[in-house]
Amino acid sequence: MKNIILNPVNVAQLLLKNRIVMAPMTRSRAKFDGVPGDLALEYYSQRVGVGLIVTEGTQPSDEGQGYLTTPGIYTTDQINGWKKIIDSVHANNGKIFIQLMHAGRMSHPDNTINHIKGVAPSAIAPGAPMFTLSGMKDIPVPRELSQEDIANTIQDFRHAAKCAIIAGADGVEIHGANAYLIQQFFAPSSNTRDDQYGGSIENRARFALEVVGAIADEVGADKTAIRLSPGTTLWGIDEGEQGADLYRYLVKELNKQNLAYIHIVAQGDEQLLVDIRKYWDKPLILNRPGRPRDQIGSDIANGLADLESYGQLILTNPDFVQRLEHGAQFNEADRNTYFGGDAKGYIDYPTLGIKNFE
Repeated sequence: MKNIILNPVNVAQLLLKNRIVMAPMTRSRAKFDGVPGDLALEYYSQRVGVGLIVTEGTQPSDEGQGYLTTPGIYTTDQINGWKKIIDSVHANNGKIFIQLMHAGRMSHPDNTINHIKGVAPSAIAPGAPMFTLSGMKDIPVPRELSQEDIANTIQDFRHAAKCAIIAGADGVEIHGANAYLIQQFFAPSSNTRDDQYGGSIENRARFALEVVGAIADEVGADKTAIRLSPGTTLWGIDEGEQGADLYRYLVKELNKQNLAYIHIVAQGDEQLLVDIRKYWDKPLILNRPGRPRDQIGSDIANGLADLESYGQLILTNPDFVQRLEHGAQFNEADRNTYFGGDAKGYIDYPTLGIKNFE
């Protein structure tokens, strides 16, 4: 019997050929000026069998960069670099959203284009080291964003979204997960502000909603999406006792904006997932890290999600859809080549040689 995940689905203005999403994955192979690397065109083009590609996290500004050699989408050269990739994806009947990722305090000055200090809702370090060209270094205390800085950062997101659409992207996914800037506003452990961006649930959700609103206004709500990871405890993030309620409030507010989709990383709170499904009446992508093969498609089948996203499995299996369809064995991951490097572990994973992307 055909797995339900292989059925087509409409997401906003797009008809996707299946319900499989390539999750965003940092690969750290861009050039130092933030232009996507020369091999990225091949990397993304190899994976057009999925219904939707979400790109690696892509910074909206110099200040938004956290890691070495991650791409940006705010300069002319970056736009042109992404356009080549996107044109190739579209030529092969693929759909692609660029993920806009502002790292916030998860940044080291040695990794950024202009040696910029990380920023955050509050001047609280994450208490974690980060890789730099000089080796592992502790992440310094970030600079606290002023209200003027917050307004400027929202405009950076707006500009980056516009640049993504100019490059030909089908839309943008805002990275509101995994302990980066937007989630830093959610968590009392990283946000101790006493103005309209801190304290109450409504205040801590405000920055995310303002970013979403600005981008939707710039490029259209049907080209705007957001990724969330309720309950993440990475790098000093603790959303506290009200964490689940913050997401219930946030999803209700997002549902008013007619976005393309929301993308949820499951962290174990099944009741919250049920509530999100209840409050969200548009396409929902669900990611369950480490999902076993026999559970692929199960969240779609039981109505909890409309699409499912996969990271490592698509990284290591460019023809993931064909392997799933034919019951073929999956390639094993080479974790040593996840970040940085050349073609090895990037574009050289073997495929079955089946070309049925239509």
